[in-house]
Amino acid sequence: AFRKADGEKGALKVTLLNLPELLGPRKFKAERLDKQGEVGVANGLAWTSVGGECLKIEVAALPGSGKIELTGSLGDVMKESAKAAMTYIRSRASLFAIDPDFYKNTDIHIHVPEGAVPKDGPSAGITMATAILSALTGAPVARDVAMTGEITLRGRVLPIGGLREKTMAALKNGYKRVLIPADNEPDLAEIDQTVRAELEFFPVESYDQVYPLVFDAKRILRGHKPARGENEGMLTPEEPKKSAAGLRQ
Repeated sequence: AFRKADGEKGALKVTLLNLPELLGPRKFKAERLDKQGEVGVANGLAWTSVGGECLKIEVAALPGSGKIELTGSLGDVMKESAKAAMTYIRSRASLFAIDPDFYKNTDIHIHVPEGAVPKDGPSAGITMATAILSALTGAPVARDVAMTGEITLRGRVLPIGGLREKTMAALKNGYKRVLIPADNEPDLAEIDQTVRAELEFFPVESYDQVYPLVFDAKRILRGHKPARGENEGMLTPEEPKKSAAGLRQ
């Protein structure tokens, strides 16, 4: 329209090739899947006022004295969520073959990139737990999985908001599988048909259903039977619900 008003004659065809010429350099670029899973990096999903976003969470485990560093402009609720994830993993150290004293001799640094952007909310709980567990065990996280869900001290996965926007972000960024809280399963009815057709959803009730989907379980599990009283009161490992595994709508 600008060129026509400026007196240009003839037809003007708009294509992907001449968009930069017409509109200027591309300002927003969607993240692409990593070529392979990384240790200490998990893919979360976040809601913003302008739509969903993918949120990578990075964790480094270093020899130290048990300090926990949280960076990336995190709000109080998100910091509390990170601490809850840490406590859950400490309570399951035996199951995951982690040194039970890691909280005394290992420094944990949790970072969420794009530090200039404030971030808050509890829905990154299972993502943080996954990144921490990956850093402590050396097991890479599956590259094609994104997740959202609040975690409790006992490993339960609580519902979240903004599922529609979050799943659209997962599709836009190339993820194939999305882990969601089981209580959010009814919300899948509101998901865009294109998103539902392209993504595989896995509703989970506890973190014991999460780690088999994001790790090679043989690399992080000791495979022993817990002694009597060990992890008493905790959820026992189980496979994801058959009705949920591989749900494609």
